[in-house]
Amino acid sequence: MADAGKTNAPSVPKADPRATPAVATPQYTIGSGDVLNIQVWKEKDLSQTVVVRPDGKISLPLLGEVYVAGKEPSQLEDLIQTRLQSMVVQPRVTVTVTEIHSRMVYITGEIARPGAYPLNTPITVLQLIAQAGGLNQFASKKKIHVVRAGGPASGIWMNYKSLIQGSDTNHNLQLNPGDTVVIP
Repeated sequence: MADAGKTNAPSVPKADPRATPAVATPQYTIGSGDVLNIQVWKEKDLSQTVVVRPDGKISLPLLGEVYVAGKEPSQLEDLIQTRLQSMVVQPRVTVTVTEIHSRMVYITGEIARPGAYPLNTPITVLQLIAQAGGLNQFASKKKIHVVRAGGPASGIWMNYKSLIQGSDTNHNLQLNPGDTVVIP
């Protein structure tokens, strides 16, 4: 028989103090040039694959122009569903980003494959160099220049040798959309 003053609530496990705290990952926001697949359930004529124009808009049947830049896919789903409710019975909308073109980083100079690379996941300078095929034999290993998009014109200078030896891991910068890495 249970005591009248006690509850049988389950005990809550204590957090492991050694556990790494969860870090909230920022949600993807739609940008110009991205390709979106918009599906309206049971409405093939309303389902479209569209490219976000430079003005941040897309065009959809029945809805016309819709501003989408800066919205998360789930926010766009809600917006389209709300706007379709007066025209479609219980609209169910799914938005999928099928190609990312709005988030790019660039690498140029004495590198195997210079060019623009999509920023699909967080990436550091060393990871971008590896993705671009590594440094050419004449590349300067002591002077890598990172030019931040919208940042100071002088940018950030890095020493490749120190980075790969692990003696300067604090300067293995995470790149932001629009950043350019220059390998002299």
